[in-house]
Amino acid sequence: MRKFVGSGAFALVVLASTALSAMAQDTLKIGYVDPLSGGGAAAGQIGMNQLNYIAEAVNAKGGVMGKQVEIIPYDNKLDPQVSLVQIQKAVDQGVRIVIQGNGSSVAAAVSDFVTKFNSRNPGKEVVHINHAAIDPSLTNDKCSYWHFAFDANVNIKVEAMTNFMKANEAIKKVYLINQDYSFGHSVAEAAAAKLGAEGSSIEVVGKEFVPLQKVTDFSPYIAKIRASGADSVFTANWGNDLQLLIKAAGDAGLDINWYTFYAGLAGTPTAIKQAGLEDKVFQITEGVNNLDYMPMQEEVKAYMAKYPDAPIYYPRLFNAMGMVFKAIEEAGSDDPVKFVPKLEGMKYVDFIDGKEGFMRADDHQYFQTMYISGLGSLGPNQPFEEEKTGWGWKVAATIPVDDTIVSTTCQMERP
Repeated sequence: MRKFVGSGAFALVVLASTALSAMAQDTLKIGYVDPLSGGGAAAGQIGMNQLNYIAEAVNAKGGVMGKQVEIIPYDNKLDPQVSLVQIQKAVDQGVRIVIQGNGSSVAAAVSDFVTKFNSRNPGKEVVHINHAAIDPSLTNDKCSYWHFAFDANVNIKVEAMTNFMKANEAIKKVYLINQDYSFGHSVAEAAAAKLGAEGSSIEVVGKEFVPLQKVTDFSPYIAKIRASGADSVFTANWGNDLQLLIKAAGDAGLDINWYTFYAGLAGTPTAIKQAGLEDKVFQITEGVNNLDYMPMQEEVKAYMAKYPDAPIYYPRLFNAMGMVFKAIEEAGSDDPVKFVPKLEGMKYVDFIDGKEGFMRADDHQYFQTMYISGLGSLGPNQPFEEEKTGWGWKVAATIPVDDTIVSTTCQMERP
């Protein structure tokens, strides 16, 4: 009897193990490593909501190669060292596709970790899908075969935004204020060079750096901006660092124009409305929900039925996931070694506007049509307000994909 019970127990263990293995093979695990607590939590949660929405939609249609997509969150607290611990945890749990974006210093650490891990662990390779970190070094001197950038990098965005500003003859004096880390410094350097270039009538009257997500009172910075005589501010601040900066401007009655990268992130449209800065805050993105493109608008309505607090902020996540899934299907495998080559050079119809973008094989930078938009009262065919403010993003300029292409110094090392 003991032998029979033992054998039966062993058989049950084997069956359970086999079942779990089969379940694992039927699941496409995607690790999301971004801030889900602390100062960057709002940005991180937006990405998590969108990824869950995308996974649910794909799974309802049968998944990817018959596998159900599972999004697994890993809170990195916007810290590079914590991120590496979380990446290792994800790898240990069988994740081979990692999505990360917030914080270029984090992205640099993740990209370096993934590149070294892959070289030391053949057969277990991981791919880094970067949806938001845009330090140009990531697709230049620090480029990696295992890293793909789906947001336009600093050089692309600065070029487009400064051209937009230089076309406005009313802009004479600009103050630069950015976060004190690699990304903020790259923005300030590029913007100062473009705005102060020969032939420009714009003067840069200040360059300031603020500790990342640590300042709670921006009134001293606003006082410096006012004292400089600036008529405009150029900033790539994001999260609390932009919300509190805008709030301080409103409290001080500083009525000037703002040119930004991330004014659409959660909480910032509310701060803009409360500051009374209608049609004075601009951002550059790959699109806004009020673009006159009905397939996207219908998708936004479906998304907001599940997540009513805000429309879609990261349309590039739809592009990134759609391209990864397409690459997997074309390769017939979810092994990064097999599907990564399919991503190189891939052309894709962008979710946000129906126009075609492409992934440059030279540096793994995605190029797409870009838009500059301003926040204010909505007009006809502009159905989406931001954060119940009654204001929404409206297109002020369109930059065709061919006009976004910049050179790269990447010397890609392929396995």
